[in-house]
Parts: sequence; structure tokens; C-alpha cells
Amino acid sequence: MLEHGTATQISLDVTTLFVVAACVTALLGVFLLFAWSQDRVRALAWWGAAYLMGGFAAALWIAGPQAVPFVPETLPSALLLFSCGMIWSAARLFHGRKILWVSMSFGALIWVMLSTWPMFASASARVILASLIVSTYTFLAAAELWRERRKALVRRWPALFVPALHGAVFLFPIPIASMMPEQSGVVTLAAGWLGVFVLEALLYAVGTAFIVLVLTKERTVRMHKTAALTDPMTGLYNRRGLIEAARELGAAPARRAKPVTVLLFDLDHFKSINDRFGHAVGDDVIKLFGAVASRSMRATDFIARLGGEEFAAIFSGTIDDGILVAERVCAAFETAARTVSGRYVGATVSVGVAAHPAPTNIDAMLARADGALYAAKRAGRNRVEAELPHIDGPRGPAAQAATPAAPDNTIEWSSYRRPRGTPSGRQAA
Repeated sequence: MLEHGTATQISLDVTTLFVVAACVTALLGVFLLFAWSQDRVRALAWWGAAYLMGGFAAALWIAGPQAVPFVPETLPSALLLFSCGMIWSAARLFHGRKILWVSMSFGALIWVMLSTWPMFASASARVILASLIVSTYTFLAAAELWRERRKALVRRWPALFVPALHGAVFLFPIPIASMMPEQSGVVTLAAGWLGVFVLEALLYAVGTAFIVLVLTKERTVRMHKTAALTDPMTGLYNRRGLIEAARELGAAPARRAKPVTVLLFDLDHFKSINDRFGHAVGDDVIKLFGAVASRSMRATDFIARLGGEEFAAIFSGTIDDGILVAERVCAAFETAARTVSGRYVGATVSVGVAAHPAPTNIDAMLARADGALYAAKRAGRNRVEAELPHIDGPRGPAAQAATPAAPDNTIEWSSYRRPRGTPSGRQAA
């Protein structure tokens, strides 16, 4: 029995492959539509509809004009090409880009128009035209999927490689159909390669559906994570996001050797602003400070709204760097908040600064910066207070020869305030 099975050649009927491909493609379309009903991602709905249309077009092509005489001969191929355009549109929707209706329908329209011309009556011309249209849409879809470059999503190479390979495979019939004689070339192509094309198209449909589902899942997870770490009013991080940012600073090898500075901001007399101008203006003041702080700091710095009128920032840098940043934010906000929502508000901010050699405990660093912030409030507000360790004992070479004393945890507050109308300067507390 084994010898008989080994000697028997396994052959796949092309019609059977078409039936399997049509059924699997339609099933994938239903599956993608179900995924859309769960996640409400428009790209999934378009992708699922494109697969269903492709499966329906394949079914019409298999049935032939004898089974469905009322269907125009060019309709199955036109529907199949239109489904390719829909897949490209789905890839655009995945990145929030608008649908280009004319471009999406262009392939199908060109097919219907040129199929009536005598010069496209030959089978080889139709093979070349269909291959060009399918490959063009496939390469365009690959380019759209490649457009997403964020590391949070799946690695980019499958999203590019799978559609690009499919487009390259569909370009392969063009030189064969153009170089061979009409009859022998088309017959040879149909007999030897049509089954390969159908099988490859089936694998492409399955692979692309898998990639799209993975991309959608990772995007949904990222959106939920972003929502959990973001303050909805300002778009900045919230307290949880700040803790995650501190962990990121500690995990980055290039930043471990650098000190970490924490800034704690509190808008001055914010309750009075709400009482005098209303909560709507108060909300505008909060949004304005978030925008000013974001503009005044580097893109790699992390800014968060801890709640109410209290904000915090953490970044790699010395305490002197923190003082400079805090002074810049104070000056920019005092200028921007003179008038808010068409009313003179004159809002200011007080800042506390604390530094540590590494982001070991963000809560402890916030507590130290909070002490500096209260010192700024007591000193008159609209100023910056920085926490500096106070060390008693001899200094210079004599200190190195002396026996080390127990560390003194006393805190000295050094005040850095920009006087109105004068350049930024340092004043002793």
C-alpha cells in the first residue's frame, strides 16, 4: 500500500483550489467582520467586506456564464479587482487616512472599459492588465501598513513582506504572457501556474488577515494603556503615567548613570481663580499651563498632572538643570497666563525641585519636591525652591584626611526666583 501511495502522483484540480480559496476567503471576511463588531475598528469592517466580495467574485468566476447567464462576463473580475482596492482603502483607514473612492475603483473601472476594446480581447493582454492592477493595489497596501513606525506595534517587516511578496508573485505572469505565443503561452500559463497563483493568493489572504488582527489588537492595547496613563483634560501623563516614566528612566542603560530631577508645580491661588472667574476659566488655566510646560521642556522629558492644579515633571539631569527648567516654565507661564479666555487672570506657578542620583523611589522624590514646593509657597509664591543637602564639617584637603562623620540629613532650601522685569537670577533664601 505504501509503495502504491508513493508511486501515485498527487495532483490538485484548479477548480477545487478555486472553491477552497473562495470558501476560505469568505470565511475570513466573516471572521474580520466579527472582529470589527467587537473592536469597532473601521479598517476591519472594510477588510472583511473586501474578503467577502473577493470570495463572491471567485464563486461567480467558478460558476461561469452558463450557470449565471444574467451576470456580465466582466463582472467577476471587476469585483475581484475592486476588492483589492478595498483592501488598500482598509490599510489607509487603519492609520486614520481618508478613503480615495476614485482611486479605489480605478482598477475595476479600467478593467471594464478596456475589456470592451479589441486589443484587450486576447487572454495574454487580460492577464497582463489584471496582474498590473492587483500588484499595484497590493504594493500600495504594503506601503500603508509600513507607514506605522511606532515600536509599540508589531514589527514592521511582516506587514511589508507579505503584501510585497504577493504583489511580486502577481507580476510574474506578465513576462510569460508577453513573451510566449498567444495560444501556447496562455495555455502553458494556465496549466502550469494558475494553481500556484490560487494557492499563493489563499496564503496571502490568511497571512494578511492574521497581520491585520495582530496590528489591531496591539493598537487597541496601546490605546487602552495610553488612556490609563493620560490625564484627559491636558493630554499629559497622570500619576500612574509618571511612575511608569520613572521606571523607564531607570531601565534605560544610557540614563542610569545620570541623576534624575523631579519638578513639582502648583498653580498659585488657584481656588481664588475658580471663585472669581468660574471653573471654566480655571480649566482653561490648567490646560494653558500644560501646554506651556510641554513647550518649555524637551520632548524626552516626562510631564504629568497629578490632580487639580498640581503638576510634576521628571527627567535626566542635575538639580541645576532642574532649576533652569523650572525658571523657564515660571517665566513662560507668567507671561502666557496674564490673560486667559479674554479675561485678565494673572496666574503664576510655584515650583519645588529635588534631585537624586537614580530614580529609585518616585514617591520619595515627589515628597522631597513637595517640601521644596511648600517652601516656595511660604516664601511668597511665583518662585522656585530647590532642595540641597546641607553638609557640616571641614571642607577641602583637610576634610579628606578627617574621619568620615555620620551623614547629616538636614535639608537646606535654596531659593531661585526670577525678579519681575529683570533677567533670571539666584537669590539666597
